[in-house]
Amino acid sequence: MLGRGEVGTTQGRRPALRRAMRASLLLLAIGSPAIAQDAPPPGVAPQPTIATSLPANGDPFRTRHWLAERGVTFGFIHTTELLSNVKGGLARKTIFDGKLEAMLGIDFGRLAGLDGLNFYANGFQLHGNPGPNRMLVGGLNTVSNIEALPTTRLSEIWLEQQLFDGKASIRAGQLVSDTEFLVSQYFNFFISSDWPTNPKTGIPSGGPAYPLSTPGIRLKIDPSPQASALLAVFNGDPAGQCGFEAEQCNRHGLNFRVKDPPYVVGELQYRYNQDAAATGLAGGVRLGAWHHFDRFEHQRFASDGLSLADPLGSGIPHRLRGNDGIYAVFDQQLYRPPGGDANSGVMVFSRAAYSPPDRNVVDFYLDGGIIFAGLNPSRPADAFGASFLYAHISKHARALDLDTRLFTGVPIPLRDYELSFDLSYSATIVPGWTVQPNLQVILHPGGHVPSAASPIEPVRNAVVLGLRSTMRY
Repeated sequence: MLGRGEVGTTQGRRPALRRAMRASLLLLAIGSPAIAQDAPPPGVAPQPTIATSLPANGDPFRTRHWLAERGVTFGFIHTTELLSNVKGGLARKTIFDGKLEAMLGIDFGRLAGLDGLNFYANGFQLHGNPGPNRMLVGGLNTVSNIEALPTTRLSEIWLEQQLFDGKASIRAGQLVSDTEFLVSQYFNFFISSDWPTNPKTGIPSGGPAYPLSTPGIRLKIDPSPQASALLAVFNGDPAGQCGFEAEQCNRHGLNFRVKDPPYVVGELQYRYNQDAAATGLAGGVRLGAWHHFDRFEHQRFASDGLSLADPLGSGIPHRLRGNDGIYAVFDQQLYRPPGGDANSGVMVFSRAAYSPPDRNVVDFYLDGGIIFAGLNPSRPADAFGASFLYAHISKHARALDLDTRLFTGVPIPLRDYELSFDLSYSATIVPGWTVQPNLQVILHPGGHVPSAASPIEPVRNAVVLGLRSTMRY
């Protein structure tokens, strides 16, 4: 792992790159045909897995198989990437970052006869540079969905009880919201897929979303295989206010805060033709809303009613009670190859989210894209896609920029929007190992904010080239 003093230096990158290359070569060297044996129940083990390309299915002593038969499963996902900003943004340089995720699941029905009771925990070992937005772009939208400060961090740890023959479940513990709420079935193909910019910029510490988590409870009801209703209550601030950024306030995911004003989110889901045996086009719709019970600062006015930019005003933001959001997610398969599943062929997706403009920097967010998967007979596991992410700066935040121009006489840039484009190709080396070249163009990074070089010049549009490797075991 790179030290903090090595961030962005060639000397800091080379050892990490050499280790990643050696690991990749070793996997290729031992990737001989697996010894035939029964595969263990998958549980939380990611699929597909490189274990199928390793001797003895990556389980030479059958320890994993023995544990899985008793309800104990585990898995690992190692993601590494090189990202280079070749134009605009904050800096032109190349960085390396990585995330090793470990996960553990326990089915207490198998282990102890407690039917319907499950345990799950996962954690991250984050290494390399802090990430492309911090070092290269300075944007609002996600550039890399593994971006985080280097550390070892607990993510989720919870118990879940299935009820009414699996038609309902209650989950309690330390949770995240971005695995079940406001999620697109198809968007996770892209390295820019993440918790949307709205609500990320509107909830304290960004909300319970990667890389942060917080105590909470979630109820899920499945009246039919096609429909679900979810409701969750989280502690409203995963990190709290410590004078630093949120990830430093809760550096290892061990704060377990429970006294902050709560964050409540609910979602209705409907999906169709998801079964592998289905022949119709797959898809789904999600509609949701959230409310946060904290108090939030007005984006333009101070407590005395004057503009925050007015030198005669108090400069103390007017506080507003609560914050809200509504959103919708749409996934649709346009073409399903003969014998293909719901994640093959041609697929489109879109997510939209809105929050009040008086208390949110980003009041409207929209993303969308298209993916082509499994269409090349010679490389059926490969996929290609294009997407966009759009974050609109609220009218009150923009009005504050106009006020600042008026009172200072400095023609600072006016914030308006950030728009990102993402092109990706995912190539499967062996099952469970993909390599993904990527191109991103970011227009108006940060929403068209002043650059460090000049208060009247905005941060320039950025172009980022990337290469990601993902191994699942």
